[in-house]
Amino acid sequence: MKITNKPILLVEDDQVDVMTVKRALKEIHVTNPMVNLENGAEALKYLRDPKNVKPCIILLDLNMPIMNGIEFLQVAKHDAQIKRIPVVVLTTSEEQQDKVNSFDLGVAGYMAKPVDYRQFVEVMRTIDAYWTISEMPQ
Repeated sequence: MKITNKPILLVEDDQVDVMTVKRALKEIHVTNPMVNLENGAEALKYLRDPKNVKPCIILLDLNMPIMNGIEFLQVAKHDAQIKRIPVVVLTTSEEQQDKVNSFDLGVAGYMAKPVDYRQFVEVMRTIDAYWTISEMPQ
């Protein structure tokens, strides 16, 4: 994903999923640092703190306590400092309404988390390949 090695922000409360993402990124040789926060409220606080480097991408789960992914998007996509950071939903939710709501709120992509690890690695490889070649505004 590079983009001058900015961090990847993973907003995910399930520690097994966090470890799976870390393992998959390592396997496909993504060297960006990863920041993991457990809900949308923590993510907003992190993103709004001027001391933190803005991430090159946000990987967002939808099902989280305190502030879920949709609630996070409702705030983040109306915040001038955050709204251009690409967000890819990475979730177990297959709900059509979650997909509609996510795209209505400006996500760049919506990926179902495969149960199979090899398939998960391929999902991460695809996200990495796309965002490595995608040109972002500065």
